[in-house]
Amino acid sequence: MSKTGSTHIKLPHSCISQKVSDIPPSGIRKFFDLLSSMEGVISLGVGEPDFVTPWHIREAAIHSLEKGYTMYTSNQGLPQLRQELAKYLESCCGLSYDPENELLVTVGVSEGLDLALRAILNPGDEVIMPDPCYVAYPACTSLAGGIPVQVPTTEKNNFKVTADDIERRITQRTKAILIGYPANPTGAVMVKEELTQIAELAQQHNLLVISDEVYAQLVYGVEHTCLASLPGMKDRTILLDGFSKAYAMTGWRIGYAAGGQEIIKAMTKIHQYTMLCAPIMGQMAAIEALKEGNSEVGTMVREYDRRRRVMVKGFKNIGLSCFEPRGAFYAFPSINITGMTSEEFAEKLLMEEKVAVVPGSAFGQCGEGYIRCCYATSLAEIQEALKRMGRFMKRHHTR
Repeated sequence: MSKTGSTHIKLPHSCISQKVSDIPPSGIRKFFDLLSSMEGVISLGVGEPDFVTPWHIREAAIHSLEKGYTMYTSNQGLPQLRQELAKYLESCCGLSYDPENELLVTVGVSEGLDLALRAILNPGDEVIMPDPCYVAYPACTSLAGGIPVQVPTTEKNNFKVTADDIERRITQRTKAILIGYPANPTGAVMVKEELTQIAELAQQHNLLVISDEVYAQLVYGVEHTCLASLPGMKDRTILLDGFSKAYAMTGWRIGYAAGGQEIIKAMTKIHQYTMLCAPIMGQMAAIEALKEGNSEVGTMVREYDRRRRVMVKGFKNIGLSCFEPRGAFYAFPSINITGMTSEEFAEKLLMEEKVAVVPGSAFGQCGEGYIRCCYATSLAEIQEALKRMGRFMKRHHTR
């Protein structure tokens, strides 16, 4: 027996699920485990706004606590929140969703993604998605028993997946297309004409589409198109969105899914057995965000746009070519000029100059040769990070 009173128990051989063992740990988190013990690090890594949630939204949550709202809600979420979400989707996208049957409040968009995949996939079903893409897409697909089929995208094509590239990968086992635009990690945005081609392809092959639109409000000089708003796509699309990015509410963990009644019912069934409901205080805050938060969103978007332009210009000034992001809050510069891999670059930059970025390889094979840099941090920190990276590039510019 150990000093703590516990005994050493020999666990069964291969006690961990093979499915879980086969999934690599998140490439995003690796570097933040490193920097947690370092002082003076400027982080351009975590995709989190540096803005505090606007006061009136926080106040709504505080008021809910003062009134004693500390109980469970219905599995689908507070009726008032679902009603406000229905109003929002009607006003911004022209979509009419039944709050009782076609909307589900989730614990962030990440849970919504997990629920959507588990609700629709049978073992061996294939899900087509871009490469690079958000790290959870292939992992959650595999955990749900599906097979991620990644479509290469390149800077030459503005990191956009095309209907032709998708169609070449459709098989009899294809169940869904999973896309997220504006995109993490590249900042790419797809325009209506491009999304229409994918929508027509989905209808032609009778496929579902999971559309992650958590960055929908964070676009610069372009217009976001909600995929579900395209002709024939409302019932075929599982729309995922949330409050983390646009309203600076990452820690509140409030997202939602909108879709056909049959799919939302299936997602709710999983949700009620696993998560039960999203926190009521967060839901009350989300109601306030939808009612009164638009002006703050506009202010934050304008500031992100300013930082975006500074960062992209700064990368070019220090010798890193950079695709211009038109959405989200990430830049994705190429580091091929250094001759390093993305991971080598990120590790050396962290150790030598105390700037944390995410290697592009964390987001798929096509992310190799790039790094993801988040500009949802202060302009002063961005400028200092660029200064440090400039010194780094002078030492490591090999091509």
